[in-house]
Order: sequence, then structure tokens, then C-alpha cells
Amino acid sequence: MAFELPPLPYAYDALAPYISSETLHLHHDKHHQTYVTNLNNLTKDTPLADASLEEVIKASAGDSSKVGIFNNAAQVWNHTFFWQCLKKDGGKMPAALEQRIVADFGSVEKFKEELTQAALTQFGSGWAWLYLDGGKLKVGKTGNADTPLAHGQKPLFTIDVWEHAYYVDFQNRRADFVKAVIDNLANWDFAAEQLAA
Repeated sequence: MAFELPPLPYAYDALAPYISSETLHLHHDKHHQTYVTNLNNLTKDTPLADASLEEVIKASAGDSSKVGIFNNAAQVWNHTFFWQCLKKDGGKMPAALEQRIVADFGSVEKFKEELTQAALTQFGSGWAWLYLDGGKLKVGKTGNADTPLAHGQKPLFTIDVWEHAYYVDFQNRRADFVKAVIDNLANWDFAAEQLAA
């Protein structure tokens, strides 16, 4: 069974003016699709061709002979997850998640500061994450295709800080993109669902 590009969970213009239709067409239809195509080519006629995306990530993580498979599988998973972390008129946090964030970070403001710092200090390409690790909420960052899944952690929310995620709309202003996501597009309901699952 081939891996497939899932459709966006909203219309291409739904996240404007923060993320344009042009960016979503490029990011989803070109970049995300390329990772899917590459993954299918790399796993064709191997036992991994019939595995789930999560199984491919876990089987290839840390294996130097499967770096290409890991990078493409993780990027397919990371992007699919990222699209769900965004929504029109986002930024509002449900009470249950807010309480948990206050318990683990001290305040929502402190959490947002840590998430912003993770996104801004990721050198080059990568991701900023809210994840569950050992029963505690944590913020972190991963380079390139790396993902908390490869480290036994449970992702709850992510921000893509690869330049292709924001360059059309924000050029080199990563900080403005990150602020726009956190303040206006963050789907905290999705993060709360991941926490409860």
C-alpha cells in the first residue's frame, strides 16, 4: 500500500492573511508531496512499504543505512501533523490544556515564550514542539526532519520553521511568522485532543 498525501483540513485560503493560499499550494502540494513521493520510491518492494508511517519512522530512526527513508517518512508525518496544528481564528486555548500548561510551565505566557524561543533558536531548518515526555509537558526543537516520535515522546503541537513554511509571506522574518501562528492560527483544541488521547 503506497503512502498518500492527505488533503489539507481546510481550504487553501483559510489561513490568510497569515499564511497565504500561495504558500499552502507550494508547501502542501509541492514540498509535502515530494516527501510522499520520495518515501514511496525508497520503500517500494521492502517490508516498510506496508508499514504505518509511525512504524517506518521508528524502524529507520538512528539507522545510518535508512537516513533517506527516515527523513522522508518523518517529514510526511511532521507536515501532516503541522496542518492539523493550524486553523482559522486559532490561538484560543481550551481550559483543560491551559490548566496543564500552567501546571507544567508556570503560566501560559511562559509557555509561549519557551515555544517562541525554541522556534527562533532552531538553527537552519526544523521544528518547534510541545510534547509529552514522562508525563510532563515540555517544549523542544528538532533539526531537519527529526521528530519527538523518534525519541519516545508524544507530540502535541508543532511549528514548522523550515523557510518554505513562511518565506513567501514573511521573507526572512521568522519571528513574525511564529508570532502569527501562536497568536492567530494555533489549533490548541487539536493539541488538547492529542493530550487526552
